[in-house]
Amino acid sequence: MNTQAALRLKTAGLWLAIFSAATIGAVLVMQYGYGYAPCKLCLTERLPYYAAIPLGLIALFVPERIARIALGLAALGLLYGAGVGVYHAGAEWGFWPGPSDCGGGTGTNPGQVADFMNALQSTKVVDCSVAALRILGVSLAGWNAVLAFALAALAGTAAVRR
Repeated sequence: MNTQAALRLKTAGLWLAIFSAATIGAVLVMQYGYGYAPCKLCLTERLPYYAAIPLGLIALFVPERIARIALGLAALGLLYGAGVGVYHAGAEWGFWPGPSDCGGGTGTNPGQVADFMNALQSTKVVDCSVAALRILGVSLAGWNAVLAFALAALAGTAAVRR
């Protein structure tokens, strides 16, 4: 086994896990610390990061071939996340319509009409086509697309490079 290649794979796996965990940590702080409620697409954009954390950690401890597979899977998932981010950002800018079913919900199933009406009073519905925050003119969905693509490039390059 090439020790330089193994070190490169382990380094990529470590950075992948660190940046993915930091991204999830940041969005959770924004959600629970600052009150930015995520929409349906925002929650979907998090999924590749949730998968990339263990896949990056797996790459640290397994043989080279399995590490390449783990990083390749992470790259594919993050490319999907980047695509969702581009779609979401485009919907926010009005380039195309967002999903018709995008909005918040309580996650509960109230049994009575009165319970349902009370739940509607406290439910914050989030529209996928409205950016909650823009940083340097780019929405969080846009920044997600950039970061997911960069992490996909990191993991994918490490996975295929000999």
